[in-house]
This record gives sequence, structure tokens and C-alpha cells, in this order.
Amino acid sequence: MLRKLIPLLALGLVLAPVVHAQTVDEVLAKHFEAEGGLDKLKSLQSRRVTGTMMMGPGMEAPIILEQKRPGKRRIEFTVQGMTGVQAFDGERAWSLLPFMGKTDPEYASEEDSKNERDESDFDGPLVDWKAKGHTVELVGKEAVQGADAFKLKVTKKNGTIQYYYLDTETYLLVKQEGKTKRRGTEFDGESFFSDYKDVDGYMVPFVMEQGAKGMEQRQKMSFTKIEMNVPLDDSRFVMPGAAAATDTSKVAWGAAADTSKTAKSAPKSTTTATKTKKK
Repeated sequence: MLRKLIPLLALGLVLAPVVHAQTVDEVLAKHFEAEGGLDKLKSLQSRRVTGTMMMGPGMEAPIILEQKRPGKRRIEFTVQGMTGVQAFDGERAWSLLPFMGKTDPEYASEEDSKNERDESDFDGPLVDWKAKGHTVELVGKEAVQGADAFKLKVTKKNGTIQYYYLDTETYLLVKQEGKTKRRGTEFDGESFFSDYKDVDGYMVPFVMEQGAKGMEQRQKMSFTKIEMNVPLDDSRFVMPGAAAATDTSKVAWGAAADTSKTAKSAPKSTTTATKTKKK
């Protein structure tokens, strides 16, 4: 009897990893379900996020982030009583930075506009990744702020490589990293997402921190209100006086992070919502 049992136990040890292993499609299916469901995600047309951004010790900037399908984006922030704007109309990035002495809106460099076009996917690269020509690999697990996370390697159609980390318990995105190029300089950046709450059936993070990989100092954004499918006119994303603008404008995209090295804020959300269980 024992001789018969030993081979069965050995076979079980061999098959166990296969039985419990998860594929990329299975992990992503649970990820989309955790966010609200794939159909619901693809039906989302726009969003508006209101909150504050830490600019350094003692200074915080109110911000409003707006996004509209398929790839329009706008960030509005107030520093020292002056309101700045960074936006992407779907083709070109532009900005208005009065606190930097720029009283007229200007287009960003072609390089920065190209970076925006590469990152403008409203759904992100994980949704319909095969149809978009991307490659997604499940390369293992890694601890993110003390909790295990699935590590996904995303190779975009254009060759850009990014890594997405999904919490193994909630299947929500907790970290993203990859190379970022701004003003001619390429660096490894990383973003962390936390304080997930339910907004109209969508699970979204109310805290986001980003910075250079491995550095403790990060820029933190805390959101107090998130609105889904809010009406946003296309004119919100178009540079004022765009018809008269020239292609020689070379304002630096990403200047919002450089306006000051000063702020600290973590306001409590005014939205009633259920926090996601985290380890």
C-alpha cells in the first residue's frame, strides 16, 4: 500500500504548481472585475478628479485632473494664487505657466507631445492589450509596501516596457514603473496607488505617489472627489489661440513638478466610500 501511495504523492507534488498557477488572462480578468468589470470600464467616457498635490514642505497646490476618451487630458493647478494648466488635446501637449513668467499658453516640444501620445490610452495598456499589439507577461510576484503583488511586464507595440503590480488579494493596481523621458532626460519612474474607494461602481485610488525609482521622496496627490462620466467639452483640452500658435514653441512639459520644492497635504476624502481591504 505504501509503495502505491508514494508515487501518487510524488505526482501530486509535480502537478500542484500547475493546478494553482494563474495565467496572465486569469489575473487580468480578476483585475478588471475588481475595478468594476471590463464592460463597465470600456463604457466610461470621462472622469474628473479634484484634490491637492504636494509641492514640497509647507506648500500644496489644489489640482483638477480631467480625462476624456479617447486620449484627451488636462491638469489644472494653483500655485501662489496663480492657476497653471498642462493639457493634451489628443495630438499635442501644451501648457500655461504664469508662475514661471509665461503669460501666454505654449505648445510643448514635439518630443514631449510624442510621449503624451504614447501614454494617452484612456483605458491603459492592459485593456484589450492583444488587439493593441502589446505583450503582457506574468513574471512572478514581488512585495509592494509589505504586500505580495503579481508583477506584469508590459511591452508596448512601440517597444516601451513598463511593469504593473497587482495586489494578490484585491487584484487592484498598487504600483507601476518604467522609463520616463521628460525634457530630453530619461529616468526610471514609479507610481504607487492606494486608498481605493468605490465611486459609482468603479474602484479607484484616492492617493497617488510618484517619483524616481528607489527614491524615498515622492510627489503625492490626494483626491477628495472623483466624478465619472462628467460632461467635458472638447474645448477644455484645446490650447487657447491654438490657430495662431507656431510649431517653434518649446515649453517644458512636466513643469508642474518643478514650480516649487515645497508642500505637504493628506486631506481626508469627503466622498463616502468603502476602503479596499489591504494586507
